[in-house]
Amino acid sequence: MFTTSWCGYCARLKSQLTREGVPFTEVDIERNPEHVDFVEHVNGGNRTVPTVLFPDGTAATNPSAAQVRERLGV
Repeated sequence: MFTTSWCGYCARLKSQLTREGVPFTEVDIERNPEHVDFVEHVNGGNRTVPTVLFPDGTAATNPSAAQVRERLGV
């Protein structure tokens, strides 16, 4: 999950996934700017977070916890 420290939607999704026991790896694009290009690429040039990269290589922008669980099959 690509995030920033100030993103309320990121905080909400992280909290929900943690509460539901769904594992994820967080990459703060402000601390790891080498990932900004990917986030912009999958979001039409925008730095929209949270952007979730799934194991199959697809991505979703600002998904709900239910959508993440469904895509992961958990």
